[in-house]
Amino acid sequence: MGAEAGHDHDHGTRVTAGSERRVRFVLIGTASYAVVQAIGGWFSGSLALIADSGHMVSDAAALLLALIAYRVAARAPDAARSYGFHRVRVLAALANGATLLLLVAWITWEAIGRFRAPTEVLAGPMLIVAAIGLAVNIIGALVLRGGDQGDANLRGALLHVMGDLLGSVGAIAAAVGIMLTGWTVLDPILSVLVAALVVRAAWSLVTESLQVLLQAMPRGLDGAAVEQDVLSVPGVAEAGHFHAWTLSDHSVVATLHVAPTPGADPLALPSAVAARLHAMHGIDHVTVQVDPPGRIAAARH
Repeated sequence: MGAEAGHDHDHGTRVTAGSERRVRFVLIGTASYAVVQAIGGWFSGSLALIADSGHMVSDAAALLLALIAYRVAARAPDAARSYGFHRVRVLAALANGATLLLLVAWITWEAIGRFRAPTEVLAGPMLIVAAIGLAVNIIGALVLRGGDQGDANLRGALLHVMGDLLGSVGAIAAAVGIMLTGWTVLDPILSVLVAALVVRAAWSLVTESLQVLLQAMPRGLDGAAVEQDVLSVPGVAEAGHFHAWTLSDHSVVATLHVAPTPGADPLALPSAVAARLHAMHGIDHVTVQVDPPGRIAAARH
Protein backbone atom coordinates (compact mmCIF):
# COMPACT_ATOMS: atom_id res chain seq x y z
CA MET A 1 0.00 0.00 0.00
CA GLY A 2 1.48 3.32 -1.01
CA ALA A 3 0.59 6.74 0.26
CA GLU A 4 1.88 10.21 -0.30
CA ALA A 5 2.34 12.74 2.45
CA GLY A 6 4.02 16.07 2.90
CA HIS A 7 3.59 19.56 4.18
CA ASP A 8 3.63 21.25 0.79
CA HIS A 9 2.60 19.64 -2.46
CA ASP A 10 3.84 22.62 -4.46
CA HIS A 11 7.19 21.41 -5.74
CA GLY A 12 8.20 24.91 -6.74
CA THR A 13 10.69 26.93 -4.78
CA ARG A 14 11.05 30.63 -4.28
CA VAL A 15 12.27 32.78 -7.15
CA THR A 16 12.19 36.19 -5.52
CA ALA A 17 11.87 39.46 -7.38
CA GLY A 18 14.55 40.83 -5.06
CA SER A 19 17.14 38.29 -6.24
CA GLU A 20 16.32 39.05 -9.86
CA ARG A 21 16.67 42.81 -9.31
CA ARG A 22 20.02 42.36 -7.60
CA VAL A 23 21.38 40.25 -10.42
CA ARG A 24 20.10 42.73 -13.04
CA PHE A 25 21.75 45.66 -11.25
CA VAL A 26 25.10 43.90 -11.02
CA LEU A 27 24.83 42.74 -14.66
CA ILE A 28 24.56 46.36 -15.88
CA GLY A 29 27.53 47.47 -13.77
CA THR A 30 29.66 44.47 -14.70
CA ALA A 31 29.05 44.71 -18.45
CA SER A 32 29.67 48.46 -18.49
CA TYR A 33 32.93 48.26 -16.57
CA ALA A 34 34.19 45.27 -18.59
CA VAL A 35 34.36 47.55 -21.64
CA VAL A 36 36.25 50.22 -19.69
CA GLN A 37 38.63 47.65 -18.26
CA ALA A 38 39.33 46.01 -21.62
CA ILE A 39 40.27 49.40 -23.11
CA GLY A 40 42.41 50.23 -20.08
CA GLY A 41 44.14 46.85 -20.18
CA TRP A 42 44.93 47.18 -23.88
CA PHE A 43 46.21 50.74 -23.44
CA SER A 44 48.39 49.97 -20.41
CA GLY A 45 49.55 46.53 -21.57
CA SER A 46 48.44 44.94 -18.27
CA LEU A 47 47.61 41.22 -18.24
CA ALA A 48 46.01 41.64 -14.83
CA LEU A 49 43.53 44.13 -16.27
CA ILE A 50 42.94 42.15 -19.45
CA ALA A 51 42.41 38.95 -17.46
CA ASP A 52 40.03 40.71 -15.10
CA SER A 53 38.19 42.23 -18.06
CA GLY A 54 37.77 38.76 -19.53
CA HIS A 55 36.54 37.63 -16.14
CA MET A 56 33.97 40.40 -16.10
CA VAL A 57 32.79 39.58 -19.62
CA SER A 58 32.36 35.99 -18.46
CA ASP A 59 30.51 37.29 -15.42
CA ALA A 60 28.21 39.41 -17.55
CA ALA A 61 27.32 36.35 -19.64
CA ALA A 62 26.79 34.26 -16.51
CA LEU A 63 24.62 36.93 -14.92
CA LEU A 64 22.54 37.15 -18.10
CA LEU A 65 22.15 33.37 -17.97
CA ALA A 66 21.09 33.69 -14.33
CA LEU A 67 18.38 36.19 -15.26
CA ILE A 68 17.12 33.88 -17.98
CA ALA A 69 17.15 31.01 -15.47
CA TYR A 70 15.06 33.03 -13.01
CA ARG A 71 12.46 33.73 -15.67
CA VAL A 72 12.30 30.09 -16.76
CA ALA A 73 12.24 28.83 -13.16
CA ALA A 74 9.30 31.11 -12.38
CA ARG A 75 7.14 29.25 -14.90
CA ALA A 76 4.49 27.06 -13.30
CA PRO A 77 4.78 23.25 -13.48
CA ASP A 78 2.88 21.61 -16.32
CA ALA A 79 1.72 18.10 -17.20
CA ALA A 80 5.07 17.17 -18.76
CA ARG A 81 7.25 18.82 -16.06
CA SER A 82 5.42 18.26 -12.79
CA TYR A 83 8.38 19.46 -10.71
CA GLY A 84 8.52 22.73 -12.61
CA PHE A 85 11.61 24.36 -14.08
CA HIS A 86 13.77 25.06 -11.04
CA ARG A 87 16.56 22.74 -12.13
CA VAL A 88 17.32 25.35 -14.79
CA ARG A 89 18.78 27.40 -11.94
CA VAL A 90 21.10 24.53 -11.04
CA LEU A 91 22.22 24.31 -14.67
CA ALA A 92 22.94 28.06 -14.64
CA ALA A 93 25.02 27.69 -11.46
CA LEU A 94 26.95 24.83 -13.10
CA ALA A 95 27.61 26.99 -16.16
CA ASN A 96 28.85 29.81 -13.89
CA GLY A 97 31.38 27.53 -12.24
CA ALA A 98 32.50 25.98 -15.51
CA THR A 99 33.13 29.37 -17.15
CA LEU A 100 35.21 30.41 -14.15
CA LEU A 101 37.39 27.32 -14.51
CA LEU A 102 37.88 28.02 -18.22
CA LEU A 103 38.84 31.60 -17.43
CA VAL A 104 41.41 30.43 -14.88
CA ALA A 105 42.98 28.21 -17.55
CA TRP A 106 43.14 31.15 -19.97
CA ILE A 107 44.74 33.48 -17.40
CA THR A 108 47.36 30.87 -16.57
CA TRP A 109 48.20 30.33 -20.23
CA GLU A 110 48.58 34.05 -20.88
CA ALA A 111 50.71 34.48 -17.75
CA ILE A 112 53.12 31.78 -18.92
CA GLY A 113 53.55 33.71 -22.16
CA ARG A 114 54.29 36.90 -20.21
CA PHE A 115 56.91 35.09 -18.09
CA ARG A 116 58.71 34.01 -21.27
CA ALA A 117 58.45 37.39 -22.97
CA PRO A 118 57.82 40.28 -20.53
CA THR A 119 56.03 43.28 -22.00
CA GLU A 120 55.91 46.92 -21.01
CA VAL A 121 53.15 47.88 -18.57
CA LEU A 122 51.95 51.46 -17.99
CA ALA A 123 51.40 51.34 -14.25
CA GLY A 124 49.62 54.71 -13.89
CA PRO A 125 46.63 54.03 -16.15
CA MET A 126 46.56 50.47 -14.85
CA LEU A 127 46.20 51.69 -11.26
CA ILE A 128 43.40 54.13 -12.10
CA VAL A 129 41.34 51.55 -14.01
CA ALA A 130 41.91 48.88 -11.33
CA ALA A 131 40.81 51.24 -8.54
CA ILE A 132 37.57 52.03 -10.39
CA GLY A 133 37.04 48.30 -10.87
CA LEU A 134 37.54 47.64 -7.18
CA ALA A 135 34.80 50.15 -6.32
CA VAL A 136 32.41 48.64 -8.88
CA ASN A 137 33.02 45.11 -7.60
CA ILE A 138 32.62 46.07 -3.94
CA ILE A 139 29.23 47.61 -4.71
CA GLY A 140 28.19 44.54 -6.72
CA ALA A 141 29.30 42.15 -3.97
CA LEU A 142 27.36 44.07 -1.32
CA VAL A 143 24.23 44.06 -3.48
CA LEU A 144 24.39 40.29 -4.08
CA ARG A 145 25.43 39.45 -0.52
CA GLY A 146 22.27 41.12 0.75
CA GLY A 147 20.16 38.62 -1.19
CA ASP A 148 19.06 35.05 -0.47
CA GLN A 149 22.26 33.05 0.07
CA GLY A 150 20.28 29.81 -0.11
CA ASP A 151 19.89 30.53 -3.83
CA ALA A 152 22.70 28.68 -5.64
CA ASN A 153 22.28 30.88 -8.68
CA LEU A 154 22.73 34.03 -6.61
CA ARG A 155 25.72 32.50 -4.83
CA GLY A 156 27.24 31.70 -8.21
CA ALA A 157 26.85 35.31 -9.28
CA LEU A 158 28.42 36.44 -5.99
CA LEU A 159 31.40 34.13 -6.53
CA HIS A 160 31.97 35.68 -9.94
CA VAL A 161 31.89 39.19 -8.49
CA MET A 162 34.23 38.17 -5.64
CA GLY A 163 36.62 36.79 -8.23
CA ASP A 164 36.47 40.14 -10.04
CA LEU A 165 37.08 41.95 -6.77
CA LEU A 166 40.20 39.87 -6.14
CA GLY A 167 41.27 40.57 -9.69
CA SER A 168 41.00 44.31 -9.07
CA VAL A 169 43.02 43.99 -5.86
CA GLY A 170 45.68 42.04 -7.73
CA ALA A 171 45.78 44.63 -10.51
CA ILE A 172 46.17 47.46 -7.96
CA ALA A 173 48.97 45.60 -6.20
CA ALA A 174 50.71 44.88 -9.51
CA ALA A 175 50.44 48.53 -10.58
CA VAL A 176 51.88 49.82 -7.30
CA GLY A 177 54.64 47.21 -7.39
CA ILE A 178 55.61 48.10 -10.96
CA MET A 179 55.66 51.78 -10.05
CA LEU A 180 58.00 51.13 -7.13
CA THR A 181 60.30 48.49 -8.66
CA GLY A 182 59.82 48.49 -12.43
CA TRP A 183 59.32 44.70 -12.37
CA THR A 184 56.69 44.11 -15.04
CA VAL A 185 56.74 40.39 -14.20
CA LEU A 186 54.61 41.28 -11.15
CA ASP A 187 51.64 41.65 -13.50
CA PRO A 188 51.45 37.98 -14.65
CA ILE A 189 52.49 36.69 -11.20
CA LEU A 190 49.57 38.40 -9.47
CA SER A 191 47.24 37.31 -12.27
CA VAL A 192 48.09 33.68 -11.53
CA LEU A 193 47.62 34.21 -7.79
CA VAL A 194 44.15 35.64 -8.39
CA ALA A 195 43.31 32.68 -10.63
CA ALA A 196 44.37 30.28 -7.87
CA LEU A 197 42.03 31.99 -5.42
CA VAL A 198 39.12 31.77 -7.85
CA VAL A 199 39.53 28.12 -8.81
CA ARG A 200 38.60 26.71 -5.38
CA ALA A 201 35.28 28.55 -5.25
CA ALA A 202 34.52 27.65 -8.85
CA TRP A 203 35.24 23.98 -8.27
CA SER A 204 32.96 23.96 -5.23
CA LEU A 205 30.12 25.46 -7.25
CA VAL A 206 30.58 22.91 -10.05
CA THR A 207 30.67 19.91 -7.70
CA GLU A 208 27.63 21.08 -5.71
CA SER A 209 25.63 21.55 -8.91
CA LEU A 210 26.64 18.11 -10.18
CA GLN A 211 25.59 16.55 -6.88
CA VAL A 212 22.11 18.02 -7.32
CA LEU A 213 21.85 16.95 -10.96
CA LEU A 214 23.02 13.42 -10.09
CA GLN A 215 20.36 13.29 -7.34
CA ALA A 216 22.94 12.50 -4.68
CA MET A 217 21.94 12.34 -1.03
CA PRO A 218 21.60 15.95 0.24
CA ARG A 219 24.45 17.18 2.38
CA GLY A 220 23.90 16.47 6.06
CA LEU A 221 21.50 13.56 5.53
CA ASP A 222 22.47 10.02 6.54
CA GLY A 223 20.05 7.49 5.08
CA ALA A 224 20.68 4.83 7.72
CA ALA A 225 20.27 7.37 10.53
CA VAL A 226 17.01 8.63 9.03
CA GLU A 227 15.60 5.10 8.82
CA GLN A 228 16.59 4.47 12.43
CA ASP A 229 14.98 7.73 13.53
CA VAL A 230 11.69 6.88 11.78
CA LEU A 231 11.43 3.76 13.96
CA SER A 232 10.67 6.12 16.86
CA VAL A 233 7.38 7.11 15.20
CA PRO A 234 4.51 5.32 16.99
CA GLY A 235 3.15 2.49 14.88
CA VAL A 236 6.30 2.00 12.75
CA ALA A 237 7.88 -1.44 13.12
CA GLU A 238 10.28 -1.30 10.16
CA ALA A 239 11.75 1.39 7.92
CA GLY A 240 13.89 1.05 4.83
CA HIS A 241 14.52 1.88 1.18
CA PHE A 242 15.09 5.54 2.04
CA HIS A 243 16.02 7.74 -0.92
CA ALA A 244 16.40 11.52 -0.90
CA TRP A 245 17.54 14.14 -3.37
CA THR A 246 17.64 17.91 -3.71
CA LEU A 247 14.94 19.26 -5.98
CA SER A 248 16.25 22.82 -5.89
CA ASP A 249 17.84 25.27 -3.47
CA HIS A 250 15.16 25.07 -0.78
CA SER A 251 13.48 21.73 -1.36
CA VAL A 252 14.43 18.14 -0.48
CA VAL A 253 12.28 15.25 -1.74
CA ALA A 254 12.36 11.71 -0.35
CA THR A 255 10.76 8.29 -0.57
CA LEU A 256 10.58 5.73 2.23
CA HIS A 257 9.05 2.33 2.97
CA VAL A 258 7.68 1.51 6.41
CA ALA A 259 5.85 -1.43 7.95
CA PRO A 260 3.26 -1.09 10.76
CA THR A 261 3.36 -2.61 14.20
CA PRO A 262 0.54 -5.05 15.08
CA GLY A 263 -2.70 -3.13 15.56
CA ALA A 264 -1.38 0.13 14.09
CA ASP A 265 -3.46 1.99 11.51
CA PRO A 266 -1.41 1.86 8.27
CA LEU A 267 -3.31 4.81 6.83
CA ALA A 268 -2.08 7.03 9.66
CA LEU A 269 1.61 6.23 9.12
CA PRO A 270 2.39 8.36 6.02
CA SER A 271 1.38 11.66 7.63
CA ALA A 272 3.10 10.78 10.91
CA VAL A 273 6.33 9.79 9.16
CA ALA A 274 6.22 12.88 6.95
CA ALA A 275 5.82 15.12 10.00
CA ARG A 276 8.81 13.46 11.65
CA LEU A 277 11.03 13.83 8.58
CA HIS A 278 10.06 17.46 8.19
CA ALA A 279 10.64 18.33 11.83
CA MET A 280 13.88 16.40 12.38
CA HIS A 281 15.53 16.39 8.95
CA GLY A 282 14.06 19.34 7.03
CA ILE A 283 12.55 17.18 4.29
CA ASP A 284 9.76 19.09 2.60
CA HIS A 285 8.03 16.39 0.59
CA VAL A 286 8.07 12.64 1.19
CA THR A 287 6.26 9.73 -0.39
CA VAL A 288 5.75 6.94 2.15
CA GLN A 289 4.92 3.39 1.10
CA VAL A 290 3.44 1.13 3.76
CA ASP A 291 4.51 -2.50 3.28
CA PRO A 292 3.27 -5.67 5.01
CA PRO A 293 5.27 -6.63 8.11
CA GLY A 294 8.47 -8.50 7.25
CA ARG A 295 8.77 -7.41 3.63
CA ILE A 296 11.39 -4.70 4.26
CA ALA A 297 13.56 -7.00 6.33
CA ALA A 298 13.27 -9.77 3.73
CA ALA A 299 14.34 -7.41 0.93
CA ARG A 300 17.58 -6.69 2.79
CA HIS A 301 18.67 -10.33 2.71
